[in-house]
Amino acid sequence: MTEAPDAPDTILHRTAGNVSWITLNRPDAMNALTWDQRERVIALLADASADPDVRAVVLTATGKGFCAGADLRAAGAPATPAQTAPERIAGDVARMIRLGAQRLITAVLDCEKPVIAAVNGTAAGIGAHLALACDLVIAAEEARFIEVFVRRGLVPDGGGAYLLPRLVGPQKAKELIFFGDAVPAAEAERLGLVNKVVPAGDLQAAAREWAERLAQGPTRALALAKQLVNASLDGDRAAALAAEATAQEINMGTADANEGVASFVERRPPKYTGR
Repeated sequence: MTEAPDAPDTILHRTAGNVSWITLNRPDAMNALTWDQRERVIALLADASADPDVRAVVLTATGKGFCAGADLRAAGAPATPAQTAPERIAGDVARMIRLGAQRLITAVLDCEKPVIAAVNGTAAGIGAHLALACDLVIAAEEARFIEVFVRRGLVPDGGGAYLLPRLVGPQKAKELIFFGDAVPAAEAERLGLVNKVVPAGDLQAAAREWAERLAQGPTRALALAKQLVNASLDGDRAAALAAEATAQEINMGTADANEGVASFVERRPPKYTGR
């Protein structure tokens, strides 16, 4: 296990067993994200993509909240649209969203390693979208997901209107967005927002189990499969099939693909290296 200290340690990071663990660590603020935290998470996800020794990522948090959204009260945080209204120039808000919340969600979606969200508590606003952008979501029984934007008179950002219809369909997505009601973990699992719900005391172990399984898998094949699934609803059938064929072409040149075929022929378990 290697430890990577952070200063300040509002983001905890460690790598263990080829798994990068990224932990939001502002429990007193329900892990509302500051600008610095957001940039650190983006950087750590980019590092995970580039590091061949990292083969899975877990994103989690300390305390009772997973992430209560963006912390607009923190020092250095950009002003809200209402705060900037008197001197706002056309394009300012769109630029703020594009360079902020959207970059964070895109970093999760584009990470070349599978990302598991271990949701320990309330995930609201951009915090909910941060979890839902992950490839797999494990939630503690106490966790809740809240599309809080409507409560503030705001439009969802951070990819909410992109992610939700793909997970639950357009009608249910509108219900969640329009009313902003809290969705308990069990209901989130029923809707398809969450893969698994576990007691709070089992959350870290459940995330570790899945992450370690993924870390033993054919890493490049998983990355390509992730790209195919994420893009599957954005294009037509011909584009999807062309992308699939290209992914297979790329993957067949990897050591793990050769090992997978060889292990099948030789009737033995495969030993993947992530290469």
